[in-house]
Amino acid sequence: MRALDADAVCAWAAACVHSLSALRSDIDGINVYPVADSDTGSNLLHTLSAAQAELAAAERVGGAGEALGLLARGAVAAARGNSGVIISQVLRGLAESAADATELDGPALASALKRADGLATEAVARPVAGTMLSVLHAVATAVGEGTPAEVATTAAKAAADALEETPHQLAALAVAGVVDAGGRGLVAVLDALAGVVTGEREPEHALAVSPPGPPAPRAWEVMYLLSGADDAALPSLRRALSALGDSVTVAGDGAGNHAVHVHCADIGAAIEAGLAHGRPHRVRVEPLMTPPPVETAAARGDRAVVAVVHGEGLAGLIGEEGVPVLAVAADAEPSAEELLGLVTETAASHVTVLPGGVGLTAAAERIAGHVMLQDRDVVVVPCASPVQVLAALAVHDAGRRAGSDVVAMAEAAAATRRGDIVVASQDSITWVGRAQAGDVVGLVDGEVVLIEPGRGVEQAATAVLERMLAVGGELVTVLTGVGAPDGIEDAIAAHLRAAHPEVELVCYSGGQTDALLLMGVE
Repeated sequence: MRALDADAVCAWAAACVHSLSALRSDIDGINVYPVADSDTGSNLLHTLSAAQAELAAAERVGGAGEALGLLARGAVAAARGNSGVIISQVLRGLAESAADATELDGPALASALKRADGLATEAVARPVAGTMLSVLHAVATAVGEGTPAEVATTAAKAAADALEETPHQLAALAVAGVVDAGGRGLVAVLDALAGVVTGEREPEHALAVSPPGPPAPRAWEVMYLLSGADDAALPSLRRALSALGDSVTVAGDGAGNHAVHVHCADIGAAIEAGLAHGRPHRVRVEPLMTPPPVETAAARGDRAVVAVVHGEGLAGLIGEEGVPVLAVAADAEPSAEELLGLVTETAASHVTVLPGGVGLTAAAERIAGHVMLQDRDVVVVPCASPVQVLAALAVHDAGRRAGSDVVAMAEAAAATRRGDIVVASQDSITWVGRAQAGDVVGLVDGEVVLIEPGRGVEQAATAVLERMLAVGGELVTVLTGVGAPDGIEDAIAAHLRAAHPEVELVCYSGGQTDALLLMGVE
């Protein structure tokens, strides 16, 4: 066993390159786009080889921290592909945590791995479960006290265990029958670390491989280094790139340079986004390929339903039904990359999107024809409220033909009248009079129908329901927000038992912050 000093870091870098040289073609063979780059193994090998060369070129290395810093600098400058950018941030995190340390003990190595997890995750616009980041996060969670050998061994084992779980976390991997390619590369890197620190032979891990099919052009992988960018402007750059495609990373080296990576169809727009924030150089563009063979794509022939709503509470409610769901902050819109990820992670050839609001519907419709989704049939069912999403899900039947199922969901959503009980945030003039800030306001299908001065939530709710039930209804759905008064569900239930005993009532805690109550009548 040995301490993690400068010599051990040098030995680790060499072991990483040796291991990835042996595994490169195998890792490339298990790539599943858009989960990973088209040449993940090659990209990792290129990035780590450049990092090792940077370290080897140094005349003198004072300690482990300095050695890791040289590795990080070389990796960021040469990072190729999404996996290369992520591994560069792993090295940067290790270097930043080590700082000027001569060597790392067990707790220091554990802290460095946790810092690596944080930096790598920050670099990715939308982290996805079942990828290289999931493997890295499992490592950061597992490591703790102990000797460097114990920490390194724990890290390698946690990575291998997490890698085996990736097909269960991401449908695209399950369909292809493989583990995540980037995660497999990270396992090799951590195995090399454990082998150097313990002095024992690196463990071997099998690769799950499906026979590769004929590749087909899909889009472009655009990569460049960006100099002179203001850190405060990086979120704006990430948003601009996310609107163009997916797999967006903007990762810095701590010295003013950033490695930029995006999968998109418009190469020029990706470079122009960089020009608006700094000086792009060392630009690299490579074609992306669609790896699943034709027979796999045809065989899957499946479909999926996904939803996008405001708030974690509503997302949790819908997620309990087994529906993939994207939670968006109140009054915010999802980025193009978030929506693209929501659709592509299903690995389905036909995807129905249920957006729980007018703005969310518009955002979903904007990406429905995106080039990244050209091999999928994406249909957006317009919904103005989460209650319409619930109504659509209630009639969803995977046993029906896709077209018939979409029609049924669209009809159910359109037939659901919606009522909202909100608190006026400012004085305003409505069709039914003046509303002052703090008044309880009732709306039906987006139109103000009553104003209750003070806090008459129960009165407003029952009055709005009476208006909606005046033309009939069999089922009332109520979603309570964080500001709803205690006992409001019981009050509504009592009113319906007395006035409309034939109507069924279901209440859920929606957790929304923009409305006290969201109500639907079917």
